[in-house]
Amino acid sequence: MIITAGPALHIDIPKLAELRADQPTTLAEIVKRHIIEVLDTTGWRVSGKDGAAEILGIHPKTLESRMQRLGIQRSKKNT
Repeated sequence: MIITAGPALHIDIPKLAELRADQPTTLAEIVKRHIIEVLDTTGWRVSGKDGAAEILGIHPKTLESRMQRLGIQRSKKNT
């Protein structure tokens, strides 16, 4: 239900933030960034209790497959 006090409904649409160079521009980049953030949170633990797959709500093999497809690898600084 939409309620308005007058004869016309006025909606303020928020302006989209300007894209910055460091912002992801594709869905794959957004997914990749999110997976990496979760992996960082778990200490790069993919499976098991409190692992990234559990937090993301997906099967560990699915997460491993997505990581491979998106080119996500644990770097030396993450060990």
